[in-house]
Order: sequence, then structure tokens, then C-alpha cells
Amino acid sequence: MADEQQWDPEDGQGGAQEGVGEAEARAWEALVATARRTVADGLVVGTSGNVSVRVGDTVLVTPSGVPYDRLSPDDLTAVDLDGRQVRGSLVPTSELPMHLTVYRHTDARAVVHTHAVHATAVSLLVPELPLVHYMAAALGGPVRVAPYATYGTEELAENMRRALADRTGCLLQNHGTITYGATLDQAYDRTAQLEWMCRLWLTAASVPGHTPHLLTAEQLARTAEKLRDYGQRG
Repeated sequence: MADEQQWDPEDGQGGAQEGVGEAEARAWEALVATARRTVADGLVVGTSGNVSVRVGDTVLVTPSGVPYDRLSPDDLTAVDLDGRQVRGSLVPTSELPMHLTVYRHTDARAVVHTHAVHATAVSLLVPELPLVHYMAAALGGPVRVAPYATYGTEELAENMRRALADRTGCLLQNHGTITYGATLDQAYDRTAQLEWMCRLWLTAASVPGHTPHLLTAEQLARTAEKLRDYGQRG
């Protein structure tokens, strides 16, 4: 989206105890834009799903149960890495345990969680998304399904952590998706790619009398190698 911006995650780190700094204000603006994008692109309905971004040791998160189109700069909501609220008066997302677990165990700077329809459907059917497309390599390999647990619980966060081992995204059984990245744009793109691959597999698998052709681990590994040099330099 045009109003999304990038920022230095370490910029303004010292402002955590001195009020909202410029880095946090810009991060919040980008976070709200990304949350609204999940609705516009049909990845969530209503207030389902949530988004977070890390600025230094502060995690900005969408608040619980508030429609994204109502969020303003004054609604900035943030916690520290132990989950203590350090910004705002709105209650943070109920899925805070998942977000904090990602930040504690990876180098993530942004997390996107959705209830995308096709991805959630796949989570009901298989323990791992079949290798129907080489872009699974962009998520670190075959995308696993984390076993079901009640939303907002440490059990769900732990199931997710195991499914994310050496991956940047996973499916949550009977629930949805979670991905992370170095930026909000990257985390969101991974979510969109995961939903697209799930839709692809469901579409191919629904054709009577045919079984989808799957890639091998060796073919995926070759793609992963090529992706290291993908895109522009600098």
C-alpha cells in the first residue's frame, strides 16, 4: 500500500520510556495499514487476525476487538517482550502469546496472523501443505500445520513454535496462518503467498480422477538456492 513505510527497527529504541518516538509512530502507521490490507484482501473478516511489529525491545500490536478502520495514531498499543503493556490503554490482541513467542525465538521484526479461508481449509485436511509449488522454499520448506489449541493460550503458542522450526510461516489447525519477516511488507507477502499455495492445492486436488503432481525435496532445495540471489541488489 502507498502509505506503508519502512523504518530502522533500532531507531528510537531509547524512547520506550520517554513517550512515543518518531520510529514508533511510523511503525504504528505501517502496522495499521497492514492490518487494513488483510481485511481488504479477504484474509480476515471483522477483527479476526492480528498484526505486530517490533521496534527495539517494544512490540506494537493491534488491540483486541477493535475494527482496523477505527484505529488512529492515538490508539497505539504496545508491550515489552515479557508482555507488560508499555503503551496505550487498549487491551492488546488476545493472540499476544503467539506474537511474543515468535519474537523470542526468531529474528522477526513483524508478524501477521490471519484466518485466510483456503489456508484454514488446508489446516483441516493435512499435517503439512503438500509441495505443489516451488515458492514453499520462500517460507523455509514444506509448510507445517500446528496442532489445534484454544486461541490465545500458551499451548497454541508452543504448538506454533514447533511448527515454525526453520520456517517463516505455518498453518494453525482449525484456525488460520501465521508468518513473520524482517518487515511488515515481507511478513504480509509471505501470508499472501501461503494463502495462494493453499488455494492452488485445494483447486488441483478437487479435480476428479487426478492427483496433483508434487515437487521433490531436491527440487525445492534447488529453488531455495536460487532464491538467495533473487531480486535487486543494494
